[in-house]
Amino acid sequence: MAKPIDLSSLDLAALIASRVCHDIISPVGAVTNGLEVLDEENNEEMREFAMDLIRKSAKQASAKLQFARLAFGAAGSAGAEIDLGDAHSVSAGYMENEKSTLVWNVPRLLMGKNKVKLLLNLLLIANQCVPRGGTITVEMTNEDAAKPSFRLTAQGLNARIPAMIADLLTNQEVERIDAHAIQPAYAGLLADDSNMSILMEKKDDSVIITAE
Repeated sequence: MAKPIDLSSLDLAALIASRVCHDIISPVGAVTNGLEVLDEENNEEMREFAMDLIRKSAKQASAKLQFARLAFGAAGSAGAEIDLGDAHSVSAGYMENEKSTLVWNVPRLLMGKNKVKLLLNLLLIANQCVPRGGTITVEMTNEDAAKPSFRLTAQGLNARIPAMIADLLTNQEVERIDAHAIQPAYAGLLADDSNMSILMEKKDDSVIITAE
């Protein structure tokens, strides 16, 4: 029988930090590269290219950090609520830099922070299900903030359920937990805390994720 994932609080914190750092290394590195070009180049065309790179990369890094702050951060005291409008805002900013288009059909409500964090983490998983891009539709099928039901549909070419994701979401035993695997495992922990169960289904060109 599979055993629940067992991580110490220190390991969990370290792996989440590694995941966040991994996400922002690329845009921050691009900003550094752009600054180096500005320092070394006198060609006006190259300098404009460097400035454009810096602007885009800084915006991307900011969007990723704002998303991570809500999806992984403390977001207030225990029992705090988060505005789903804020969740929409950071999700839209994050998805601007991804291959898929976000369709957000969720009402603006105040909801317990771990339920909102779960929704954001499920968005990250849905994005992994369409690596070549597509459309990710986020919905609430039950709009009771105390007992919500979420449905995310990732539709696109070669939509798939990534290896180990289903097990990680339900906190089942896997070979190892690293910085790549920690995010779906963390989503599973959030689902447990929220007394919600998660189901992933592959249907034609879509993967449907439900949490209720």
